[in-house]
Amino acid sequence: MAVTRVKPSAMARHEARLAKIYLIPAFLGLTFLTYLPLLSVFVLSLFKWTAIMPKPLYIGFNNYIRLFTKDMFFWTSMRVTIIYALLTVVGSVLYSLAVAMLLNRSIRGRGLFRAIFYVPYIIPAMAIYMIWGLLYNKDFGVINALLVQLGQPRAGFLIDSKYIIPSLALIAVWTSGNLIVIFLAGLGSVPRVYHEAAEIDGATFWKRFVHITLPFMSPIIFYNVLLSLIANMQVVVPSLIYAGSNRTTYPEYTFMSFLMYRTGFINNELSYASAISFVFFVLIGLFTLVLFKGSKNILFYESGGN
Repeated sequence: MAVTRVKPSAMARHEARLAKIYLIPAFLGLTFLTYLPLLSVFVLSLFKWTAIMPKPLYIGFNNYIRLFTKDMFFWTSMRVTIIYALLTVVGSVLYSLAVAMLLNRSIRGRGLFRAIFYVPYIIPAMAIYMIWGLLYNKDFGVINALLVQLGQPRAGFLIDSKYIIPSLALIAVWTSGNLIVIFLAGLGSVPRVYHEAAEIDGATFWKRFVHITLPFMSPIIFYNVLLSLIANMQVVVPSLIYAGSNRTTYPEYTFMSFLMYRTGFINNELSYASAISFVFFVLIGLFTLVLFKGSKNILFYESGGN
């Protein structure tokens, strides 16, 4: 049986041309602000160049060989960054979803509570980390004062290796107000009729959450996980504030972004910092790819299923 092709109408062809024209600014923006700088970083990583050298010296993949075989800070920074990102992503998503579900209920002063939980996200990072630095202080911090009252020993949250990453992750979780707003928008789109039908059938809150809320919220959860993962893998502010103010050399502060900053702008090894940057880009890309691949069978869309 022959299949006849239906030619698109003149209106459809006109709309297609307009769509391509309107996409030109976005394409140019991606090209000049993303693709070309990324290509430039990779090309620069193939050279040896410092701020005092008159011109770059081509050395091939020697920067990458040095990075993977000789740089003792690289593997430590990768481990610290991944552990911090995983802790922060899991904590932020669980915390934000729980708060969003509470704020989605009909309670008095709901608008005020929404603003209170969102405010930490818009406070400047410098102020946030300075405030938490005072709270975490081992000598006069509020948290350690409470530990002493409970009969527990004081903890060096920002100077003890076993506490540094969880303490920094807690700060990031506290500032995840943007995720709460996105979850609230998603909860507002869950059809109420399904919950009402489940309530009539006698379904408990937990069953309604697992079988109704979670499936409808799965695209929003996936988006928030992706957003949080990319943002928290690029963390650098805690290293600049705490590692500098405490004059510490703890490896827990050596995030990959901080390693790039220190290598490029303090040690003036611009080409070597470019190699670190490109590997970091590939690492984030791999995590994003795994996230997309693993989410295909768990995302639910009302119109078309998984």
